[in-house]
Amino acid sequence: MSIEKIKNNLLTNQHSWLVTGAAGFIGSNIVEMLLSLNQRVIGLDNFSTGYQKNLDEIKLIIPADKFRNFTFIEGDIRDLSTCKQACKGIDYVLHQAALGSVPRSIEDPLQSHSVNVNGQLNMLLAASEANVKNFIYAASSSTYGDSPTLPKVENVIGKPLSPYAVTKYVNELYADVFNRCYGLNTIGLRYFNVFGRRQDPKGAYAAVIPVFASKMIDNQAITVNGDGSVSRDFCYIDNVVQANILAALAAKSACNEVYNVAVGDNNTLLDLINLLKENLKNNGIEHHLETLFGAPRFGDIHDSHADISKIVNLLDYKPEYNLSQGITESIKWYINDLKKA
Repeated sequence: MSIEKIKNNLLTNQHSWLVTGAAGFIGSNIVEMLLSLNQRVIGLDNFSTGYQKNLDEIKLIIPADKFRNFTFIEGDIRDLSTCKQACKGIDYVLHQAALGSVPRSIEDPLQSHSVNVNGQLNMLLAASEANVKNFIYAASSSTYGDSPTLPKVENVIGKPLSPYAVTKYVNELYADVFNRCYGLNTIGLRYFNVFGRRQDPKGAYAAVIPVFASKMIDNQAITVNGDGSVSRDFCYIDNVVQANILAALAAKSACNEVYNVAVGDNNTLLDLINLLKENLKNNGIEHHLETLFGAPRFGDIHDSHADISKIVNLLDYKPEYNLSQGITESIKWYINDLKKA
């Protein structure tokens, strides 16, 4: 069923959803969409990487009668009792809570394992005991590791290149086992370089697009890891929100799988820089500083390009934004956000 038909159905049929990582970049965008569709939403977050301001922004956007359907729990997925409390009466779980970033995992593998593996195990157990209909979780393109295959196809992976990649692969293994042993329907969504509104440009492990955009807006030089030839399948946030809703409401025959969530294209970092400069110029901001180049980032794959035929065929996924369209939308938000700071 198309996302348009699903949204229309949700407007007249209310379900209960749990979104972990609800105050984060991806989670808050999912919460916003679900509330706009008049769904009941429980949000769970410990604010380790999420922000109260993201929830405050949703409250300003969503009409009061729909925002009343939102309940927030401040808690940690590493606490099983909190996970069980959050899963009570829930139809669909959208598990976004995690510690992202390859460099962070290399610096502190224990913390990444604790949150990403132990936390997801708690959520799987809680969801299974609560008999939720479908458990959707954020997987990662990092799982492809050192596989040279392009485009990336779900059933061809290599060896992980970082502790973070290991944790995300373990998530997939645990999800598969929970289906086999406990009958829990799961779907893993392998995100490819998600970007867009509410993505923090200031954190120590911030993603490349908000970092580059914020520096350009502030007229600062940007530094590229490597020679700029690294390529990525950049995926705008609205595509990811769509994938989560489609996955949650998928037929059982499409469950217990992992799917690439991307556009099915790839662009180099140099392509990205030119696109950002062009969009900023369209918004009255000129950036003429020379681009700097540093050492390649350890643990990163060189090229990332997704085959999205599986999610298109089985979940009826249709990415609405390519990189250029997503950058056009994102730049407006980055400019406004920096004005507020």
